[in-house]
Amino acid sequence: MKLAVLDDYQRLALKSADWERLRRRGVEVSVFHEAFGSREDAAAKLAPFEVLVLMRERTPFARELIEKLPKLKFIALTGLRSASLDLAACSARGVPVSHTGPGRTQTVTAELAFGLILAAARDFARAERNMRAGRWHEGLRGGTVLDGKRLGVVGLGKLGGRVAGYAKAFGMEVVAWSQNLTAERAAELGVAKVAKEELLKTSDFVSIHLVLSERTRGLIGAAEIALMKPAAVLVNTSRGPIVDEKAMLAALTSGRLGHAALDVYDHEPLPADHPLRKMENVTLIPHLGYVSDGVLAGFWGDSIENVEAWLDGRPIRVLNHESLSRR
Repeated sequence: MKLAVLDDYQRLALKSADWERLRRRGVEVSVFHEAFGSREDAAAKLAPFEVLVLMRERTPFARELIEKLPKLKFIALTGLRSASLDLAACSARGVPVSHTGPGRTQTVTAELAFGLILAAARDFARAERNMRAGRWHEGLRGGTVLDGKRLGVVGLGKLGGRVAGYAKAFGMEVVAWSQNLTAERAAELGVAKVAKEELLKTSDFVSIHLVLSERTRGLIGAAEIALMKPAAVLVNTSRGPIVDEKAMLAALTSGRLGHAALDVYDHEPLPADHPLRKMENVTLIPHLGYVSDGVLAGFWGDSIENVEAWLDGRPIRVLNHESLSRR
């Protein structure tokens, strides 16, 4: 039995959990540390494997790729869902997909999101680049104190709610909007529920905390960015395509948008020649929202448990259980 762990960019998978449990059962464990060059590259390299362990939403798994994997029998997915995995195609092939336990990433991602707000406010990224290059205050702006500023939270779920709490502790005024936000939820967190247009027009910082879906793809486009204050900071730790990348780049280039602090991108890893890498008014980190020792240990540990249960003929935490039952 051959198993592949995908997209272990940090090279931490084998250190984070006891993979010997699977090896003792005759499972050959291989790890791919780099992103695949193309769908064809992924299909060729993954063809020999019966089991795949996916770091969610890194390598896209569309139907076209799944159909090119003749030996595939089981997928263990980190997290609770993946917008880039065609679950229906897995079900059509009779491939169960098991997820990991809930609630692992909320705190670590919320902390990182607020860290980006702080970093953007004080221009830490440019200051750090200057220090490494032997410069001092060259090119640095004065910086912004968060106390008294307005944070607009787009998506006030568990993660957005945490960020709102951190902001209030820093003396920020917090407003929120999403398609499903209720006045009761906003009141519970001491946050003002406002229309999307008001949030964008009046917020000094806008932080996105939504799941990527057809409803949220491109939610922040040219028209929305045009409503924002010229000095505003856009923070995205959710998914890159929620923001129209071309519109964001144009606004950053023209000065219509003050700063973008980003952990997520349309294409990951972010290409080496991407325009964002050359801009000064951005803070960029490489999709670290969920990356911490505890979260990774939970992801990989649960994934091993999921594979063991499948090997025993009693798969657990199966996302597509109902679809498989109807086959």
